[in-house]
Amino acid sequence: METKRTTIPAAEEILGGYFPVLDHGFVSLVDYMGSDEAVERAARVSYGAGTRKVSQTRGLIRYLRRHRHTTPSEMVEFKFHCAMPMFVARQWIRHRTASVNEVSARYSLMPLLFYTPEREQYALQSRSNNQGREGDAGDELYREAVERWERLRAEAGEAYGWMLEQDVAREIARIDLPVSMYTQWYWKIDLHNLLHFLSLRVDPRAQWEIQQFARVIAGMVQRVAPLSYEAWVDYDLESRPLTRAERTVLSRLLVADEGGLRARDGGVVDKEALAGAGLSGREMAELIDKLQAPERPDFDLDLESMQAAEVVEAKMYQAVPGSFE
Repeated sequence: METKRTTIPAAEEILGGYFPVLDHGFVSLVDYMGSDEAVERAARVSYGAGTRKVSQTRGLIRYLRRHRHTTPSEMVEFKFHCAMPMFVARQWIRHRTASVNEVSARYSLMPLLFYTPEREQYALQSRSNNQGREGDAGDELYREAVERWERLRAEAGEAYGWMLEQDVAREIARIDLPVSMYTQWYWKIDLHNLLHFLSLRVDPRAQWEIQQFARVIAGMVQRVAPLSYEAWVDYDLESRPLTRAERTVLSRLLVADEGGLRARDGGVVDKEALAGAGLSGREMAELIDKLQAPERPDFDLDLESMQAAEVVEAKMYQAVPGSFE
């Protein structure tokens, strides 16, 4: 059946496919509306089609992103089906600019699937970041943690299944299921707000687990709206704003004129000069980090890992408490 809707071959290739994330999670692009051309047409308020060159579309999209004109990118929408541990979902839902329909354990039977961090992700509490982790926790500590998790989850799962067998209300039977358990939802969001979500959640400072979901979603955006994705990487993800003090410091090193940029003769800025410009120790470190040459991120999807909906559905069904299979 033919359609008059805009379709993107690279997006159609993955539409409805399920990409595994963590041990039991996934992300699937269920549907999308619009493309880079929709951003351009919204910006120009034009119905013309087929007369623009890709270079012109790219130039406009980059101008819009560079100057923070975001409304046109709200005209492109994505709908995802996602499964993630509950503690990741609670971080995810902080982004309130989306429509969400989460599975409800009040009437649905929950698959007994729990997230277990891999050995390399099991670390000690960061001493410099109250929200982070750092340092090796050691093999013995990891083995002990896994044993404790398995005992707790087995007991919680057994209690949940027992109460269901006794016909206890599902809204009561669920109450002691741990936040390591997987939940799932449909999540619909426009391109502008999705790119904001990704800027925060692919950042290395975000919790590692939610980064993995964001990386897959970024790969899907790249297929639906590649020019918008490119502009996002250049002007948002890999962009670093400069403060007044930082601009003052750089002006002591560089001369900027119509001829371009050149190094200022004898220009040196040491720590004392940085402090004199008003930068704290942390700001000095951040400035040095800003001036490092960026690496282009790789969010390409692994198509070989993509699974059919029926495979994912069967896995979820098999994890429902045994007496309800």
